Amino acid sequence: MSLTVLLGGARSGKSRLAIRLAEASGGAVVFVATGAARDEEMAERIARHRAGRPSGWETVEEPLELHRAVASAPPDACVVVDCLSLWVANLLEAGREPELDVPVRPGPTIAVSNEVGLGIVPANALARAYRDVLGRVNAAWAEAADEAFFVVAGKALRLGDV
Repeated sequence: MSLTVLLGGARSGKSRLAIRLAEASGGAVVFVATGAARDEEMAERIARHRAGRPSGWETVEEPLELHRAVASAPPDACVVVDCLSLWVANLLEAGREPELDVPVRPGPTIAVSNEVGLGIVPANALARAYRDVLGRVNAAWAEAADEAFFVVAGKALRLGDV
């Protein structure tokens, strides 16, 4: 298994980098989209993301059952998970906790997630819980990754071990 994790702020270039890395894999790509179009703004964001992906890629829209979606991809395909932060939000909204184990598969996997723990402490309990849970998910996926990058202003900084 080859796992690459891309962390960064909103609109930092994470998804664009994930697409470039998946294209460079040279094989079939399965794009696992975790967003749900619950309002017009989100529907527009999803449409923009979809338009930015190559048309030959398979898209699996799965807001909750991420592990199952990743496991069902063909073993030699490159899987792009975009994104862990929406998956965590969807699970918390459904009253569920995310699994901290990372799905293991033979083909390459690229996971995208927002880093939300760099700002001020959120004012309400739900936002603090989300920040904490997403931080644990991001740490688990980065720990399991062969490579992890922090994406800022379209530039990727390789994260290393301490």
